[in-house]
Amino acid sequence: MATGERKREQKRYPPVLQDGGERLPRRFPFVSRSFVPSVFTVMNMVSGYVSIVMAGEGNFHIAGWLIFVAAFFDTIDGFVARLTNSSSEFGVELDSLSDLVSFGAAPAYLVYKFGLSTLGMPFGLLFSSLLMVGSGLRLARFNINLIDYHKDSFSGLPTPAQAMTVASFILWMSVEPLFTGLALQKMLLVLTVSLAILMVSKVNYDALPKPTLESFRSQPLQMISYVIAIFCVLVFQAKAFFVAMLLYILLGIVRSVTLMVRQWQL
Repeated sequence: MATGERKREQKRYPPVLQDGGERLPRRFPFVSRSFVPSVFTVMNMVSGYVSIVMAGEGNFHIAGWLIFVAAFFDTIDGFVARLTNSSSEFGVELDSLSDLVSFGAAPAYLVYKFGLSTLGMPFGLLFSSLLMVGSGLRLARFNINLIDYHKDSFSGLPTPAQAMTVASFILWMSVEPLFTGLALQKMLLVLTVSLAILMVSKVNYDALPKPTLESFRSQPLQMISYVIAIFCVLVFQAKAFFVAMLLYILLGIVRSVTLMVRQWQL
């Protein structure tokens, strides 16, 4: 057996991707069932690409919000795939490619154009590229360990969380420039390097719970905090979202450090 075939057999995909059981006849046999979620995945990719174009033209406000639009489509495509039971190997790979564009290349270029370009070549380019490289490594690691879609936690900061943290900070600074010049440059450097490291780290992060009655019963405090966070984001927009993302990031770090200390004490 060839090496490529052996590796392909070892790769584990969600159970829903496995062929088995009887399938209902298709009304439109020329259209794959995975077509519907793939449309949303492509919209995710397009949103990321347009964000890059807008950042290149200096429209940082639009570029930042388009990353949020991409995150919305990224959430919808998974929901639709589970709802219609239409997940596929093609969809999994397309989703990763779209995420690399929207949550890797788009925030990396946005950071570069917004402030890191003042570092000059090649430093501004190298530091900003850390977000894209970190996203690529994070997505590749996720793909080879992929077992099912219903994950309760993630190893390493998820790429959409990283991208939305960057976008919310830049949107905040575009409206209320608390940092300018050298101070802004330093803040972007710290943010870029920290997020890139967290993506490839082993820090454990919770998956956002689904807004169901069961979630409110099993995790009332957590769900109430999410509702409060959403309300603050609606009122204060990017500023509140950046603070919420920082709390999410710090919570994962604190919990992982606490777990590590407990393991050492055993």
